[in-house]
Amino acid sequence: DEKQTLVVVGGGAAGVYGAIWAKTACKHLKVVVLERGHFLSKVKISGGGRCNVTTGLFVEPLPLSQQYPRGHKELRGSYFREHGPLETAAWFHEHGVPLKTEEDGRMFPVTDDSGTVVECLLNKARRIGGSFGLFTGYVLEILAVSLKSNALVKDIVPLNGRFDVHFKNKNEPFSEKLQADFALLATGSSPQGYKLAKELGHDLVSPAPSLFTFKVADSKLGELAGVSVYCLIVIEQLCDVFPFQDGPLLVTHWGLSGPAVLRLSAWAARDLLKVDYKGTLWVDFAPKFSLDEVKKLLVKQKTLSPRRKLDSGAPLVLQLVKRFWQYLIHRQDLNEEAVWYELSNRQLGDLAGLLKRCSFQISGKGEFKDEFVTAGGVPLDEVNLKTMESKKCSNLYLAGELLNVDGITGGFNFQASESQSLEISYDHGGNKWFLLLFQNAWTSGYLSGSAIAKKATSRSL
Repeated sequence: DEKQTLVVVGGGAAGVYGAIWAKTACKHLKVVVLERGHFLSKVKISGGGRCNVTTGLFVEPLPLSQQYPRGHKELRGSYFREHGPLETAAWFHEHGVPLKTEEDGRMFPVTDDSGTVVECLLNKARRIGGSFGLFTGYVLEILAVSLKSNALVKDIVPLNGRFDVHFKNKNEPFSEKLQADFALLATGSSPQGYKLAKELGHDLVSPAPSLFTFKVADSKLGELAGVSVYCLIVIEQLCDVFPFQDGPLLVTHWGLSGPAVLRLSAWAARDLLKVDYKGTLWVDFAPKFSLDEVKKLLVKQKTLSPRRKLDSGAPLVLQLVKRFWQYLIHRQDLNEEAVWYELSNRQLGDLAGLLKRCSFQISGKGEFKDEFVTAGGVPLDEVNLKTMESKKCSNLYLAGELLNVDGITGGFNFQASESQSLEISYDHGGNKWFLLLFQNAWTSGYLSGSAIAKKATSRSL
């Protein structure tokens, strides 16, 4: 019988993983992956070159789905149950890449080298059998699944239940055509991917930045670039819509960043866009204590160390960096040379109030290069989340960041793409924050590849 063909558009985590699962479960299926750039490029650079593959904190479907601002309702069912973080880790271990779980729950290869993840995926593709060709103007080698880089897909035309896929090598003037029985779109946040999805009948939720930093016009604050403090934060206009976020707050030269800010920006991405990324950020620098308890701590400090200079440091139990404590003293217009016994009860009360409710005026978001994730894409209600097949076009499947799914920090986007996540290293003053965007890639890649293989197998019987 003539082989059935799957064409995968996009050679990232979701596309390659989906191709592997399709070919593994249906050996007679011809699989071709078209990528306009380099295969698995985001996997390679993720985590500062270490690759935050998935998360070890949330392994059950419900708590895992709650880490996705876009998708937390839709993904709480069977989506992650089929192929979640545990299955992801097991697959990589089985294929020679054991993962380790760090204290914060992020899972990395024990090699601390993203190259081992990339090679694992490509080597698996080579061993499956079939045709996986690397195409950079001419065929370099024929492998298990046909991988064509520098291949820009111009359009996908449905034709009698099949597809004509037109693409061209970026270095050549002519176009080529592939006929496919199945098509898997895994183009990430590429505008061309959005265009293809729309031409095939899908609506699009307009793209908007997610996971970004806040600009704050405060020169004194900017002097503390690199300082990190634990806190609880919320944006005034949005406090009735989005929950408080807690975690490290990182001071940058232009404002505020760190896990707490990035998570809040993800949940409030659409609403912040509506207000032009302006508003009042309220910060609680002593979230473990009530206002009354903070007052008592300051009074106790005055009693026990009356002649100690005020700027020598906050009470140890507050765990505030000395430089940041001095910034708060300046904010409160207190004399830095004063000693504790010189502070009145009212001044102590006002200082406690600042520790519990300190405001910062957000004047905008970080520049484009600091945005890690895009909210938007194909609405989830247009896709069968058990198979990832389009509800608009038969035999079309979608996976990865092309969908309107994005995860907060900690490895969740690769799990949604495998289930679908990308991790990126964010470095300021020696402090690195890792964004895990891969779990969504792994899950959606697995679901789509497995479903395509099942349908192809049933047709051949």
